[in-house]
Amino acid sequence: MSAVKWRGIVSGSAIAVILLGNASPANADDDFGGGSQKPGGHASGNSDAKGSLTATAGAVVFDRSKNGAGDAAGPVASSSGNWTPPACYYAPKYSPDELQKYLEPIWNAESTGSDWDQTQRDRYVNGGEAKDFNKDKAGKGYWWDSYVTPGREGDPHALDCDKPIFWVDKGDPPPADIPQAITPEVLAQLAYAEIRVPGTKVDLAPEGTTKVNLPTWAWLDTAKFKPVSVTASVPLLGVTATTTAEPVALRIDPGTADAQTYPASGVCEIEGDRIGEAYAKGKAGKTPPCGVKYLRSSGDGSYKLRATITWKIHWTGTGVTDPRDLPDGTFGADQDVVVQEIQSVNR
Repeated sequence: MSAVKWRGIVSGSAIAVILLGNASPANADDDFGGGSQKPGGHASGNSDAKGSLTATAGAVVFDRSKNGAGDAAGPVASSSGNWTPPACYYAPKYSPDELQKYLEPIWNAESTGSDWDQTQRDRYVNGGEAKDFNKDKAGKGYWWDSYVTPGREGDPHALDCDKPIFWVDKGDPPPADIPQAITPEVLAQLAYAEIRVPGTKVDLAPEGTTKVNLPTWAWLDTAKFKPVSVTASVPLLGVTATTTAEPVALRIDPGTADAQTYPASGVCEIEGDRIGEAYAKGKAGKTPPCGVKYLRSSGDGSYKLRATITWKIHWTGTGVTDPRDLPDGTFGADQDVVVQEIQSVNR
């Protein structure tokens, strides 16, 4: 990442979140002790009437006002191997006085061992990393520490952030050798985890019950599948990133090997403003551009047809105006399809 000099510019959405949380608007010139938005504290989950703006995870604020909604909405799963957003990250947490108030009781309790306590004192008091907790730099920077990403508390990777507390001057990026330290890209990845997309129940014709060897048309109302986005920011630093997900394709899995999909790949690309094509009278003899033909009855049960949307995901943020890609995401849902044999009557 290029070394971007971060300035104390706070987006309107971030200020709105702070106000909703009854905290004073913060910018990069605010000291941690000068208001209720302190790095050592954890912001509450206050929100507006629609629950779209919330402040969570200490220094990070999320604006979800352009996110997907509804009972069937859910998070995307990365389609790129085992990639996931970080389970932990580093962000500002302490002023010099706050770090002293945090560490000294631990040292005085002597529960961590005298050698470790002395190593800590040498680091933060006696000049190893700082003298007297960097009190001479009060208001000119912050002590950064680790946070666990919301929802990842039980993830073993939440323990990956094991670096000791470190100092960053205002306006400077964090150390390049700490990949989980907050940068616009890390914020974009945290926003990725907050993305919610609509459910993927497809329209079918025939609906619910179809016949063996009868092409079943499938389509989606694209009005429900507009791009969604989440913005993550650190008001204290004036750093922000917006992650956007756009639908690009629908995959049909019939739920049985005894079926033929249209097209053969089972992937229906988005064309213009539609996914597939709605069935209409007069199309019975045509091949659906998106759909399935079952070759065997489902008997007394049904097949679980799974419809999965692939979402193209990218981000922009502080110092990054051209969209940068993140791994594609997928989200799918099952629906029951009953397949019956065509009955004929001999007279």
